[in-house]
Amino acid sequence: MTIRLYLNSDALTVQTQVLRCEPLEGGYGVELAGTPFHPQGGGQPADSGTLGGVQVVNVSNDGERVIHHVSQPVPLGPVTAEVDAARRMLHTQLHSAGHVLGYLGEQLGWQPVKANHRPGEAKVTFAPGPDSRPPEAESVQQGYAQLRAERLPRRIVMREDGLREVSFGDKVAYACGGTHVTHTGELPPLAALQIKIKKGQLQIGYALAEQ
Repeated sequence: MTIRLYLNSDALTVQTQVLRCEPLEGGYGVELAGTPFHPQGGGQPADSGTLGGVQVVNVSNDGERVIHHVSQPVPLGPVTAEVDAARRMLHTQLHSAGHVLGYLGEQLGWQPVKANHRPGEAKVTFAPGPDSRPPEAESVQQGYAQLRAERLPRRIVMREDGLREVSFGDKVAYACGGTHVTHTGELPPLAALQIKIKKGQLQIGYALAEQ
């Protein structure tokens, strides 16, 4: 089992141990004792970075293990794991923005059911509730800007049911294994917002302004 350090720490550079390094198609798969790398999943793309200077090209889940895909073998034993900071921040901001938009949709009676936080493809999909009403783009923009201005602090707790819950203040809370900003003031403004209702479901697509 890999200890997923990113669940409780924002550290991007850590000292850890290489437990296994096995050939995979096109390269090698490395298992660490503990990893700061977020694997692809939950709508969030995988981190990239280096293991002992060797480039990590992908990170995936294998049950309770996290597999780091590299192009050349990494020796067993101590290693420095370093996550690419710019890529992590982009994914972190997109994921956190998705949570904020999910909350805003809930205020209009919609229930978020799935999300994609990939750059260029980010969107949140909602199922209708008994009193759901179509959102207006301007009101969503205003709600998002207001939550940014409130600089709501992030809180992470492990629930009794074993799920990790990420919340911002007392307004935005979801069970989630992704990475998130430390407060909503770290979110960039929305650069684009697309709202549509398709087959009874609400979809809010979004992009963030570059900073």
